[in-house]
Amino acid sequence: MHFDGKRQFNRDGFVIIEHLFSTDDLQKFRAALAELPQDRANVRNVLAVCPRLGDLLRSDGVFALAEEILGTEPVLTRAILFDKRPGANWAVGWHQDVTIAVACKLDVPGFSAWSVKEGVAHVQPPTHILERLLTIRFHLDDCLDDNGPLQVLPGSHGHGRLSDEEIIKWSQRESVTCTMAGGSALVMRPLLLHRSSAAQIPSHRRVLHLEFAGEKLPGGLEWNVSLDTAR
Repeated sequence: MHFDGKRQFNRDGFVIIEHLFSTDDLQKFRAALAELPQDRANVRNVLAVCPRLGDLLRSDGVFALAEEILGTEPVLTRAILFDKRPGANWAVGWHQDVTIAVACKLDVPGFSAWSVKEGVAHVQPPTHILERLLTIRFHLDDCLDDNGPLQVLPGSHGHGRLSDEEIIKWSQRESVTCTMAGGSALVMRPLLLHRSSAAQIPSHRRVLHLEFAGEKLPGGLEWNVSLDTAR
């Protein structure tokens, strides 16, 4: 596919792609998610819980989009479902995404703050690795002002990992609220400062959060591969 938002993406650290999925494809994703337990608002490793999602991702343009931006064949390292709805409503302050999912723990210089989340090893890598990662947030429902859309601070991705004091300074700048229709996607760098408020009118706000890498890890570390190929 042809990605014509590269200049804005490189400058701001994000871009919204309207109608990345057709109405028919969107309905297929929604039908697959309907098979999940209804008490799960946030589902890590969602492709393991709902394999049908993986089949759908293989057949659409998400991997092609990631490949065009990264410039190499992408690896999907993590897939999470977020759903703000009645009984599961939350707010998150300004932050950067600084943790990656890997196949197993190894003692490699520069990698710290190890943890295990639902059986998958997670770690904070050096900044230069985080700078080259890509996140695609695919919205399965309309995300408007009243149901907790993501807010971002354009350009904040270009300044490395920020200290608490630097985050406070950045938070005084004008933010962008990322409202969008179901079937659209927010493409962003993980180091872009972002936050979201609790939904004022909680309803389904399902987001499939996909993280991609385009390079191998050092020291024998390997990415956690959530979906091995889109070919």
